[in-house]
Amino acid sequence: MPNSSQKPLITVSGASSKQGRSVANALLASGRYRVRALTRRADSAPMRRLADSGAEIVVAPLELGHQTELIAAMRGSHGAFLMTPPTTPVPPPGQPELALGRELADAARAAGVQHVVWSGLENVDARTGGAKWAPHFTEKALVEEHIRTLPLRSSFIYLAFFYSNFLEYYVPQRGADGSLSFAIYLPPDTPMPFVDPLTATGPAVLEVFDYPEKYAGETLPVIGEILTARQMVDTFVRVSGKNAHYASAYTRKELLQHFPAFGASECLVREMLGMVEYAVEYGYYAPERDVGWSRKIDPDSLTWEQFLRRSEWQGELMSFGAPPASA
Repeated sequence: MPNSSQKPLITVSGASSKQGRSVANALLASGRYRVRALTRRADSAPMRRLADSGAEIVVAPLELGHQTELIAAMRGSHGAFLMTPPTTPVPPPGQPELALGRELADAARAAGVQHVVWSGLENVDARTGGAKWAPHFTEKALVEEHIRTLPLRSSFIYLAFFYSNFLEYYVPQRGADGSLSFAIYLPPDTPMPFVDPLTATGPAVLEVFDYPEKYAGETLPVIGEILTARQMVDTFVRVSGKNAHYASAYTRKELLQHFPAFGASECLVREMLGMVEYAVEYGYYAPERDVGWSRKIDPDSLTWEQFLRRSEWQGELMSFGAPPASA
């Protein structure tokens, strides 16, 4: 068995994010890889836990203009998991996520990384002929196009909608009668893919690095469960014991009625509407994707019910889809 210094080194960008933590933890738990975790703050609680698990922590901000630091941070790595942090959408022709993603990919190439796994999404602009505007998707897809031109092995994972969105951003509102209005950005009976990024990303990326030739050039959906908004609310009621009902936040009027704070950014509202309209009218994933892949390689991937039971969520605002670290 190789000693620690002989294990392949994988650099994980955005290591404090849900996806990044999941990847770093899965790679370390396998015992087959060393991990270098890139982060803005080395002293954060997630980074301290990763360091205790054996990760090397390196401060390298995921921001434009830091390519020199990124190259240095990735040097010596066999592989890299690359992702961009959440960005505020800007009016065309601005494409901040595309610019950062290209910078990350170019840094990996310059550092001599042999295999990049990119966290991407479908090209909404291409799939809809420009009818829907969802830069959060499209710019990731354009980064993928760039990565495919580079002289290195590359693979691509596409995560479904996050379960944790409802715990962090679309939190149910309590009515005068004490019941919860569970406002969801989807029509009630349209099946849609969801996932827990905090537990599902890592097993998918581990599988790719374990079998690099098999997954070279592949695009791989990562899904926990496909279900409707009505099923999500019914399951929440059954698991939590709370009195809750589905409410639509699918249209602009409904979205801003339930979540007026979003109205502070017109670009954000446009993107949110474009994203969900795209998913409903065209399908979240392109038809050629293998939507069963991640369940095959990770049969323990959390369903919505399992996610609710693990998080013990009761409808309140929570961070990162999990209880506080002290809990």
